[in-house]
This record gives sequence, C-alpha cells and structure tokens, in this order.
Amino acid sequence: MPTRPGLLDRIEQYFALSPLPETAVRRVGALDVPVGSAEWPYPARPHPGGGPVPVADIEAALALQRESGMPEALEWFAQRNPGLAQAARSAGLGIDELPLLVAVDDVEVTLPEGVRFFLVGADDPQLATYQRLAQLAFATPVGATAGPISSAPGAAPDRLVDPPQPTSVLRERIADGRTVMMIAVEDGEPVAVGSHQPVDVDGTGMSEIVGVATLPRFRGRGLGAGLASTLVEHARETVQTVFLAAGDDDVARVYERVGFARIGTTLVAERVSD
Repeated sequence: MPTRPGLLDRIEQYFALSPLPETAVRRVGALDVPVGSAEWPYPARPHPGGGPVPVADIEAALALQRESGMPEALEWFAQRNPGLAQAARSAGLGIDELPLLVAVDDVEVTLPEGVRFFLVGADDPQLATYQRLAQLAFATPVGATAGPISSAPGAAPDRLVDPPQPTSVLRERIADGRTVMMIAVEDGEPVAVGSHQPVDVDGTGMSEIVGVATLPRFRGRGLGAGLASTLVEHARETVQTVFLAAGDDDVARVYERVGFARIGTTLVAERVSD
C-alpha cells in the first residue's frame, strides 16, 4: 500500500477543486455542497479538515440539493470520517463502499488483436454513441447480455436506466481539457470507453479515472484494464497522481494487476428508493 505523505489530503483537495469554476460550492456546516447544473452533478463532501459531520448537516445538504434540482448524494473517505456512515444512514441514505486506488507502477498490458485505442475530440460526431455505450455497460450486470448500441440520433438501448449526459456539456469539458475521453475500437465498432479528469492542485497535477465501461459481450478480454492502463499513461504526461474508485473488490483486483494499489475506501451515500 502506498505510504506517500499527504496523499489522501491531496485527493481531498482534488475533489474540493473539481467543481470549480463552473459550479458554485456552498458550505453547509461541515459539508461542501456543489450547486450547479444537474447535467453534470457533483456530490456533497466533507469540508477538508472540517471535523465530524452531524446528521443535521447532512439533512440540510440534502435539502439544498433537492431545492437545486441536484441528485441527493454524499461522498467521503472512510479513513477520514469514520462516524459519517452512521449519520448518513440516520438521514435515510444507503451506502456503497468503493475501493480507492492509486496508480503506482507501469504495467504493460497485452490487448486483444485488432483492438485500438483512440482519444475522443470535442467535435467527434459519435460522442453521444460513446455516452450510450457507457450507460448500457453500467446498466447491464456482469454475466448478462445486451444488444448492440445504435448511433442513430435519439436511439437508446432499452436497458438504459438514466438518460445520457447532454453531449454539449461533455463537448465543452473535452474542449477545455477537463475531461479526456478514450475509446477502444474493434472492427470499426466502439466496444469500451473511459475518461480521466485532470485538475491542478496547488501546482501538482492530479487526475481521476472515471467511467471505464465495456460492452457486455466484449467483457472478460482485458479491455477495461487495458483502457485504464492507457488512460494512466496519457494522464502521466501532464499529472503526477492518477487514482480511481473501483466498483467493488473484484474490480479493484483487476486494477491491481495493472499497477494500481489500494489506499483507502470511498463511501458513496445516496437516497434509498422506496
């Protein structure tokens, strides 16, 4: 496990800076609550160094998110706020535990023959297709199958649980360098997608890998690991620290095989559906 001093501190600062400058951040007790566009939402997080978070602060933050049309969500590191999980449950939130990993080694990944990776430009006409690919992949459990995605305007797979993020928002982020998106292509078809999101933290570049997703019928071939490894390689051209939150322990072990090491646990609290 990495022991670099202050690593969690810097990642906390990364998340504090990520919503800026396009999203206002309101201080609600011990929590920071980004209040911007629901098209690209950010969860509430404990203010760095802000101390314990009482239930009243969580409820006030959730109320602000509802009033602003934002998803009711809260994220934090288990190692930094050990009592927050119980407070979140008392506020009616369900909690998921996600392994937090940082890239520490360069590991060469052998890709399936015929697969190529490409950076996505802001003017890519297939950007909405890549967004639908990610939605379909995340909506389809491991072991399930799903049909091919369609690139026709307005066409969306039946399994999508949420509408794709508006393409205009993503185009702007790619154009500004706040999101770097990459796709894996086989036989001319996009089969996997992922991104990293660089932020300057007091002169030190950091980037989080997000949204790595593979179409169900292409899983089990190392595409996700290869894509993450390639994103790390690209990110390290401009940043010093690359990290991610894995979906579960099984996914974390895949990332560990391509040079990541676990440094903690990210807790994600969201409203439990009735």
